[in-house]
Amino acid sequence: MELKGSKVIAADIDTVWTHLNSAETLKACIPGCEELTGSPEEGFAAVVKQKVGPVKATFKGEVTLENVVPGKSYTITGEGKGGVAGFAKGGADVVLTEVEGGTELTYDVEAKVGGKLAQLGSRIIGGFARKMADEFFERFQNVVEDGEAT
Repeated sequence: MELKGSKVIAADIDTVWTHLNSAETLKACIPGCEELTGSPEEGFAAVVKQKVGPVKATFKGEVTLENVVPGKSYTITGEGKGGVAGFAKGGADVVLTEVEGGTELTYDVEAKVGGKLAQLGSRIIGGFARKMADEFFERFQNVVEDGEAT
């Protein structure tokens, strides 16, 4: 399943880029994230608790940054295992463009699930994925514009 969108953030590209590479910012923006450690160079380890339809799970996984063009774009990918609930994996191509009033952040997300989660059906999974992406980028915009976590 694929999701696309964009947000104009009232900050310069360097500020947005710094936040996109900050473990503290990413942790604050990932819905249900309880732990995120590591660095952009080495990758991050994450623990995320989520409820998808009737299925509650704690996902433990890795988040890595690939295809990095400093100050412009990267691909963030992650994979988490949720025990009997199954797994979730996906990635987002993120591109920054300077626009009047700040920086436009464009994203193209692809997500896959397996195990018990896959049995919930594409409508539930699609709605959940859209909600997660929207919430992440909404939180990200708020964190950057309010000058919090870096």
